[in-house]
Amino acid sequence: MKLFALIGPTAVGKTDLSLKIAKLLDTPIINCDSRQIYRDMSIGTAAPTEEQLNEVAHYFVKILELQQYYSAAQYEEDAIRLIGQLGQSHSNLLLSGGSMMYIDAICNGIDDIPSVAPEVREDLKKRLETEGLEQLRNELRLVDPEYYRIVDLKNPKRIVHALEICYTSGKTYTSFRIRRKKERPFNIIKVGLRRERNELFGRINKRVDAMIQEGWIEEAARLYPYRHLNALNTVGYKELFNYIDGTWTLDFAIEKIKKKTRDYAKKQMTWFAHDGNIHWFNPDNEKEILDFISDNRE
Repeated sequence: MKLFALIGPTAVGKTDLSLKIAKLLDTPIINCDSRQIYRDMSIGTAAPTEEQLNEVAHYFVKILELQQYYSAAQYEEDAIRLIGQLGQSHSNLLLSGGSMMYIDAICNGIDDIPSVAPEVREDLKKRLETEGLEQLRNELRLVDPEYYRIVDLKNPKRIVHALEICYTSGKTYTSFRIRRKKERPFNIIKVGLRRERNELFGRINKRVDAMIQEGWIEEAARLYPYRHLNALNTVGYKELFNYIDGTWTLDFAIEKIKKKTRDYAKKQMTWFAHDGNIHWFNPDNEKEILDFISDNRE
């Protein structure tokens, strides 16, 4: 069985092409976007429309409530199980998305890190708010100096997660980071989409404007009471929440969304550039892409 992984930065043009590839392969689409997995965030995550969901079956789209915690490790477990089930009736499957950790979870596997105790997660969340990042950084330096030397010290999510594992397991986070690639019972073919940087950035800017026109502000206003949840700790919603509470003007918030989305796209492109197994295409060369997939399918 073969798993085609359609990957690329945000706004590059994965969604429309994924529908055509899925029809060519006669397969459903396994979504690989860590935010489209939640309900009630359709506009802000550029999730497939109801029409697109009816056109081709999708998995891992709008299946979780905002309050539900979900990790890349859980996604790996669930998605690998699903791939095994679908593989009984499909010789080709399609994975599509741009979430780097989720793609890595399927293609390489995630280290077997223990689940975090809910009380530990809640305690560290409160401590980050009350004591600040500097205090937690100092703790990490004491309990796991090896990871402290390599972690992004400005990234509270990474600092807090490492401490969660340390305090839940009683061991260092480093001890779980084996980074050993897992063998998969299927062949993976990575199909990457990329555009010239200026073209991609122009598409990002236009898409943000279109999402605003589609009702993104109204969607964010409905979600404002839940702004503290991890699911909404993402580009776009955070900026619109600042507009809704009067901290920023709308124009300033929109420009911030565009810039942070462009920054995220750059991060994605850097991540993908390190993978020598990706077959790269311009999304506009649709025939070339479909021919490549047709030639390589089972």
